[in-house]
Amino acid sequence: MTEKRKIEIMDTTLRDGEQTNGVSFTSSEKLTIAKLLLEELNVDRIEIASTRVSEGEFNAVKEITQWAQSKGLIDRIEVLSFIDKGLSIDWMKETGAKVQNLLAKGSLNHLTHQLRQTPEEHFRAIEEVIQNALSNGIETNVYLEDWSNGMRNSKEYVLNFIEFLARQPIKRLLLPDTLGVLTPSETRMFITEIKKMYPDMHLDFHAHNDYDLGVANVLEAVRAGADGLHLTINGMGERAGNAPLASAVAVINDFVPEVQIGVREKSLYSVSKLIETFSGFRIPENKPVLGDNVFTQTAGIHADGDNKNNLYFNDLLPERFGRKRQYALGKTSGKANIKKNLQELGLHLGEEEVTKVTQRIIELGDKKEVVTREDLPYIISDVLGSNTDEDRIVVESYVLTHAKGLRPATTVSVRIDGKTIQENAQGDGQFDAFMNTLKKIYAEKGMKLPKLTDYAVRIPPGSNSDALCETVITWETGEKTFKTRGLDSDQTVSAIVATQKMLNII
Repeated sequence: MTEKRKIEIMDTTLRDGEQTNGVSFTSSEKLTIAKLLLEELNVDRIEIASTRVSEGEFNAVKEITQWAQSKGLIDRIEVLSFIDKGLSIDWMKETGAKVQNLLAKGSLNHLTHQLRQTPEEHFRAIEEVIQNALSNGIETNVYLEDWSNGMRNSKEYVLNFIEFLARQPIKRLLLPDTLGVLTPSETRMFITEIKKMYPDMHLDFHAHNDYDLGVANVLEAVRAGADGLHLTINGMGERAGNAPLASAVAVINDFVPEVQIGVREKSLYSVSKLIETFSGFRIPENKPVLGDNVFTQTAGIHADGDNKNNLYFNDLLPERFGRKRQYALGKTSGKANIKKNLQELGLHLGEEEVTKVTQRIIELGDKKEVVTREDLPYIISDVLGSNTDEDRIVVESYVLTHAKGLRPATTVSVRIDGKTIQENAQGDGQFDAFMNTLKKIYAEKGMKLPKLTDYAVRIPPGSNSDALCETVITWETGEKTFKTRGLDSDQTVSAIVATQKMLNII
């Protein structure tokens, strides 16, 4: 059996990912994330900061390196450094960091217009930094910034640069698509070319996602022979971000079986959600692997197919990532979706009852409301608790008004035993105005309404939607006390539904 080629995963969430607009981690958050990345996710290396950024960054790096040293992980901690006459090396020595990722110019355009140096001058300066690092016990990897444009527009310079670095005591050559401009075919062609020329050189590929090609470029880099990848949690990073760790891991595991990576898939979701909380950078609902919707079947036909030999499954099974498949409830839901959710709740309904519940969910979906599994018991209680016979008394229509400086008012039309009566009244709130209107109508008929003794409103616990509001009202007559329940997406309407039920009971 052929041994699989090992691909190193370097996570740069704490350095490149923190360049996401508006994101800044505290020292304690950085330490927590570093621990999660190395111990929980099992990435091979982490890039945690740039040198000389701030006092807070200095303290964070020091905390992480002290922890890593105590765990024997210090060689897996990396810091971005600069050609700055030894200042970065001094900074690293003080923090205890042992691996520098030295930023150099990977395109003639950057070298000429930003540094205003010749290639020879640049190479000499780099050699001095590498030697200084070596004498201080610091290992060096070298970034070729803007390498992708360099390969397009100044290939001779890039290849001369790599030839120079091949003679230096460096461990890895880091090839970034700094501006996210590469196509997958270019990525594969450029890395293949360099790998053929320097088969023993360790090549890392660093993808940005400006054209939404980050993961595709990662895939082609691996196929071309790249030895390592730079990725971020949730695709965090400057502009459109970096290639996302979760998607890249899934793609490599499923489509490049000849290579091996050590990242634990099952921990991806929990770690990503925690970093979402720390960063405030929200995971889009449709983001592959991690998004709230990606393992949710919405159409009823898909749920039916899953019941029949998992017809709508692919290799991205949610259990791989510590997640579960869900079946959405809405206007496209069929009975199969309802049954799947009932199974999860441990509930069983007959076919007729499922039909009624399905119809109620479709009605809510038509109102653009999202229904969750947690809403189901409330819907079942409401639907199955409704009168099976046609109500004698129906609130046919109403107008509720609430304006600043004016008392709420209501006009209500009620059909009682086939006869429609309309009245209006004011109150201290919209529902109070509604009840005052009903009292006028019933007074005209010589009837008295029960006394409202309790009014409770709640939403389904655990529900993450505002689809449903349940109002339970307790009524009291001289003879008995009873409750009615109303369910709707609007609080006042749910109270009116509960009140109509009361009218048909008395």
